[in-house]
Amino acid sequence: MRRRLINSTLSVVLVVIAVFGISLVLVETRTISDSAQESVDSEALRLISVVESRLLGEERITPAVLDEQVVGDRYARVELPGRAPIEVGTRPGGNAITSVVDGEEGERVTVEESRSAVTREVGRTLLIIGAVALLAIISAVLLAVRQANRLTSPLTDLAETAERLGSGDPRPRHKRYGVPELDRVADVLDASAERIARMLTAERRLAADASHQLRTPLTALSMRIEEISVTDDPDTVKEEANIALTQVERLTDVVQRLLTNARDPRTGSAVVFDLDEVIKQQIEEWRPAYRGEGRAVVRSGRPGLRAVGTPGAVAQVLAALIENALMHGGGTVALRTRVTGNQIVVEVTDEGVGVPADLGARIFERSISGRNSTGIGLAVARDLAEADGGRLELLQQQPPVFALFLGSVARTPQEQERPVR
Repeated sequence: MRRRLINSTLSVVLVVIAVFGISLVLVETRTISDSAQESVDSEALRLISVVESRLLGEERITPAVLDEQVVGDRYARVELPGRAPIEVGTRPGGNAITSVVDGEEGERVTVEESRSAVTREVGRTLLIIGAVALLAIISAVLLAVRQANRLTSPLTDLAETAERLGSGDPRPRHKRYGVPELDRVADVLDASAERIARMLTAERRLAADASHQLRTPLTALSMRIEEISVTDDPDTVKEEANIALTQVERLTDVVQRLLTNARDPRTGSAVVFDLDEVIKQQIEEWRPAYRGEGRAVVRSGRPGLRAVGTPGAVAQVLAALIENALMHGGGTVALRTRVTGNQIVVEVTDEGVGVPADLGARIFERSISGRNSTGIGLAVARDLAEADGGRLELLQQQPPVFALFLGSVARTPQEQERPVR
């Protein structure tokens, strides 16, 4: 493309120089020839006037007198009636510039000049025009190279940007070139790079969230399958199989929830559900793990609450809090339900040292962890809670108290009078 731009620019310049150069040469040649003829005519008129004035004054006309009047190397011939012609200078041979003037007394003056002078003047003019044309061509080449570089260099940059996008490097360059068309292409590539970066970030986040959220259900499912493999009791096999099926349903719900949250974190499918069932299921699922650590997980607070949200998402949030307490906390873990205003609150607390003072509210940020863990669990739990219109907060650092706020439905007077256990 660079070569084509230079060639096209030079072609245009050469055509313009050829058209205007030839026209200028023709005009200048004609002008020089006309100027030389006018000069010879003027010389002849001046000589005839000198001859007439001397004839009227009865003065002698000699070659010496005429030689003083003739300019340069011109040839002059004066013819007088009844006298021999008087000649001054050397008569040029060939095609000369000639002017003949007749006087009132019958005299005649002829002036001739060689065309070599005209030829030399035309040659000088052609040399000047050629020099100007050469300068124009050199300037055109320099401008063409500069313009070609100005256009091809951005195209090379844009090609490199597109290649980087194709190779998985979505960083936008934010580089502009001062050419509206090229800047438009750069804008589109930068916008595409940002979209690809967001997509890659979402995919990586989904992969990390999925590996974290599926770890515990898969472990529980593995334990149930091991129980089935080592028992011969049909009732135990049936019970464990039913529990395993429940675990599979939970896995399906976790995957679906993660996919939905990855597409649009604000998308929720909130329904009215029995909060006791979700809490009971989580306690039963985590009790073996706590028992293995010599710890316990219990619940307290107001029973029979009906919350607004997605049961699967709430279960995942509680699972993240319970797992966090198992990994970083100590002693008994308690899940307490209460009502405040038009919201239901599920508090999860333990008897450990709590959240370090330097973390505070940053505990919900990704990759933030008090110990050697991924730092993903609480961040995913917060996203899931917000997707259902709820929120997850750290109410107290020492001892730690995490609170999940959910929407509630109107309760009957009997439910309002039910005591808290």
